[in-house]
Amino acid sequence: MPAAEPHRELVAHREMLIEAVRAGGLLALQAFRSQQKSWLKDGSSPVSESDMAVNALLHDRLRRHTPGYGWLSEESADEPARLAAERVWVVDPIDGTRSYLAGSPDWCVSVALVAGGRPVLAALYAPVADQMFVALAGGGAALNGRELAVPDSDSISRSRLAGPRGTLERLARHIPDVESLPRIGSLALRLARVAEGTVDIAFASGRSHDWDLAAADLLVHEAGGMMTTLAGEQVIYNRPSPVHEPLVAAARQRHAAMLALIRGDPAAFQ
Repeated sequence: MPAAEPHRELVAHREMLIEAVRAGGLLALQAFRSQQKSWLKDGSSPVSESDMAVNALLHDRLRRHTPGYGWLSEESADEPARLAAERVWVVDPIDGTRSYLAGSPDWCVSVALVAGGRPVLAALYAPVADQMFVALAGGGAALNGRELAVPDSDSISRSRLAGPRGTLERLARHIPDVESLPRIGSLALRLARVAEGTVDIAFASGRSHDWDLAAADLLVHEAGGMMTTLAGEQVIYNRPSPVHEPLVAAARQRHAAMLALIRGDPAAFQ
């Protein structure tokens, strides 16, 4: 929830970011469920022509408006200069490329502006559902203009869970009355659903990257929730390695209850 008056410069960037992310989403939507070239990078991660086209669009628009900012994108070569930049755009042109190529709707365009290791501005757009999530540090989070506030409970019982299958199966053995939701192919969208309130607790595996997380992280926090490591540590972005350990996101009381459960049997959740 809003904690302080947001920086005016970030407010000015917000509309530019929304327009750029929406344009990227609509560009990807034009080619959705049509034949296009795709390939694997690093042996297992799919990339499509649309990933690259959206990346180029976002790079052009965001760098044109903020030429002094750093850049970190899943589909760009890493720029070491980002580590010294005061502000860095963290970009996933299409989060959930497997879903996108399979014709499933659970993919999105996800962009955050990071300063001091933390996201301060974010926009996440799910084009198939026409859902635009926006968050500003100290300025709250919204979905299509509607303010978001995470519903909370001091109990994990009857919570709706989203995450890797193994994690959900282990949790179900500890708490039989939780509901394991169908897989959400986009990690960014899975976490954003916590801010929206349609997922109570979401998990990320230990292979997630800055671009999967940063925008959703700000959305969850500005909606009144928490997203941390399983040890309760805050996620820090724009480090030399953008890879992160397992994470959990939930409303504050649920998050605390989940961490307490994990601490009781940490090996079961690794």
